[in-house]
Amino acid sequence: MPCSTAVVFFIFRRPDLTARVFDVIRQAQPTRLFIVADGSRNENEEILCQRTREITEKIDWNCEVSRNYSDINLGCRDRIYSGINWVFEYVDEAIILEDDCLPHLSFFQYCETLLKYYRDDQRVMTISGSNFQDGNKRTPYSYYFSKYPHSWGWATWRRAWKHCDLHLENWLEFTNSGLLKQVFSDEYEQQYWYRIFERMWSEQPKDIWDYMWIFSCWSQSGLTILPNVNLISNIGFGKDATHTYMESHLANMEITDIGIIRHSPFVVRHVEADCYTFDHVFGGKAIKELARKNNSFIGKTKSKIRHLGSKFKSLFAIRKTI
Repeated sequence: MPCSTAVVFFIFRRPDLTARVFDVIRQAQPTRLFIVADGSRNENEEILCQRTREITEKIDWNCEVSRNYSDINLGCRDRIYSGINWVFEYVDEAIILEDDCLPHLSFFQYCETLLKYYRDDQRVMTISGSNFQDGNKRTPYSYYFSKYPHSWGWATWRRAWKHCDLHLENWLEFTNSGLLKQVFSDEYEQQYWYRIFERMWSEQPKDIWDYMWIFSCWSQSGLTILPNVNLISNIGFGKDATHTYMESHLANMEITDIGIIRHSPFVVRHVEADCYTFDHVFGGKAIKELARKNNSFIGKTKSKIRHLGSKFKSLFAIRKTI
């Protein structure tokens, strides 16, 4: 059955990966497809960008297609942000994929079902296709609720995206009001994200957008829906990647059919799952172990994190958000 929800496909300069993801989109047969492309940074990329765009020209199903191709290189941050803004000028909700996020075919039905089910529930801001719980099933239902809005294959509504604070203009007021402490009970997790957001606010990197979306969701107490099986495999890890150029256990993960959606009767964040995510995805376990070895603890003040010294630099490094 064709996917009746709009699908947004972000592409750039990786034709091989684009072809793999686009093949699954073709199987889903969305009736509305938005294709957003960034421009090249040099002459060599110009050829790759053109080859990538040509792949998406092969529409062999009944589909309304809209394209937004940039003639210049906007960078990851501005291209994603402007592209999603453009999409929400036409539709109220959308499923969003990048060229390295390979979905299971059931990902589309999962997103479409939950977009409709939680359409008017202001508590829910994101639906993600990723599961990083290493086989730990968190609920007897098809999904659980989290504070972490993973962005390797996701969906959202215009009503939620309007809160996106791309330049973290509200960050200083948020942190000075002590609100970050309301998001985290764990001091390590709190200081980890404090450092991330401080850097995002002060440096305004043009190749990162997803940390800003995380902050935007947290600033609204927004929840994310995560599946109890993994529906997205990031196939883009490698030397030519913008962020995912390192080796990772999160690369090329197995994807599974989610089956018939069984809804949760509760809308409550799964704290244990979120603790696991911080420890095993964002490096929280390694941070805590290093702190213990150094007989140091992250105290209540922001400055005390420096006690852990330069050994923390790699653990707190800016990385591709998942």
